[in-house]
Amino acid sequence: MSATLSFAGAERAADFAAVHATAFTPSWSARDIVELFDGVGVFGLLADAPGPVGMMLCRVVADDCEVLTIAVDPQARRQGVAHALVQAALLAAAQAGATAAFLEVAVDNPAAEALYAGLGFRRIATRRGYYSRPGGQEVDALVMRIDLNAALP
Repeated sequence: MSATLSFAGAERAADFAAVHATAFTPSWSARDIVELFDGVGVFGLLADAPGPVGMMLCRVVADDCEVLTIAVDPQARRQGVAHALVQAALLAAAQAGATAAFLEVAVDNPAAEALYAGLGFRRIATRRGYYSRPGGQEVDALVMRIDLNAALP
């Protein structure tokens, strides 16, 4: 799949929310996403192929980038969309002055963990019961970090 990446903001909140809903329960609403864009340092990327198939939201504060969320429609997975989103976001974060990026990934999502590790993220901590699944199950999150100065050309 050949997806086109573009930076987008609150004007495409409905598209961000639609992709997020394909990957997460509960998902973030368009209103939630608009409120995130009202915050300091938040930027978003959408992958269209055509129509939105992937999304990523990040926040750069001082010299840190926090990956707020990333989602790829199940129909578009394993085709390089998430990889392209993360690479583009890390470059944008570095250009905005970030020297490191952080994210959390659920321990029950080995494909995402492998993606991040392949891009240079390393485990630094575990957050117990960070995610809540339908039915009340709690799932731990791995906190991962990448040094942008070492990872980007």
